[in-house]
Amino acid sequence: MKDAGGTFRPIWMDHQADVVKVIDQRALPHEQVVMELNSVDQVIFAIREMVVRGAPLIGVTGAYGIFIALKNDKYNGEQTYIKNEAEKIINARPTAVNLSWGVNRTLGAVLSEQDPARRLDAARRVAGEIAEEEVDNSKKIGQHGVKLIEEIARKKSGKPVNILTHCNAGSLACIEYGTATAPIYAAWEMGIDVHVWVDETRPLNQGARLTAWELGKYGVPHTVIADNAGGHLMQHNMVDMVIVGTDRSTYTGDVANKIGTYLKALAAKDNNIPFYVALPSSTFDWTIRDGVADIPIEVRDPDEMRYIPGAVKSRDNLLMPEKSPAANYAFDVTPARLVTAFITERGVCAASESEVKRLFPGKV
Repeated sequence: MKDAGGTFRPIWMDHQADVVKVIDQRALPHEQVVMELNSVDQVIFAIREMVVRGAPLIGVTGAYGIFIALKNDKYNGEQTYIKNEAEKIINARPTAVNLSWGVNRTLGAVLSEQDPARRLDAARRVAGEIAEEEVDNSKKIGQHGVKLIEEIARKKSGKPVNILTHCNAGSLACIEYGTATAPIYAAWEMGIDVHVWVDETRPLNQGARLTAWELGKYGVPHTVIADNAGGHLMQHNMVDMVIVGTDRSTYTGDVANKIGTYLKALAAKDNNIPFYVALPSSTFDWTIRDGVADIPIEVRDPDEMRYIPGAVKSRDNLLMPEKSPAANYAFDVTPARLVTAFITERGVCAASESEVKRLFPGKV
């Protein structure tokens, strides 16, 4: 993620203090607040309350959570303790499969160490490796996805390529580059004229608050729109392609992403606009086939619907009648039939079981 001082990440290890630090994304774009994670309870709070969010970042945070659990270990390497702490971290949020993947990978490395004294170093090392792998995955997603943007740019003969995205699948969600934003950044750096329609993404406004903030730092032209404006733009030939991220995808091509993604996919299908989903392999769920039936959908605090945070924390605005009930479904599932293709670190493939298996042999 670019800034005036260079690049920075939403999570990092302060090696001098041997502590994990994160950007508190709840405060963006108005404040840049750094939080230290010193206990498993703080890790769980950060994940659950969306101090950190986005599937790859949640996975990395969970991996570092194992390191933090071991750092606070008062049971002299007792395996039951670390397994229980790992389960608590995994249960912080249900939909993003990266969380359990990152925790279990780090836990496996820790438990394979026969010497308890070496387990802390193993957790620190593996969590760092996962972070770097996700950065590399995002960079490769950008390299593969930019070819799709280039193809449209050639056909438009110098006119801007208009890309619509939903939620935030950028550096803030993925350590660096992002998933959905990685091809956009790559195109911009190549000199391709791009413009991004940024869905506000109610109720937490991750598009308006976070994606717009990121794009602004990169210097990428963008316009924030109301969530319901996308269909209108598509009908009037103002969108050339849609690129979104995902929190969990089946190997058969179904995609769970921030609530409202399904409606964008329907509008794109009706207007013959390509709908791409960018994801690293860590976001595939290799155990389920039917996303609509089997992907767990998180239902969050209704107050996230009822109140709109302001620049001043004490000025959150009540949006609806005080006594009106609200329902806050955090994700929906877009069926494979509406997805033009996946953009992964291994290349672009159709959102189908056969094509996913071809790109990732041996996973199922």
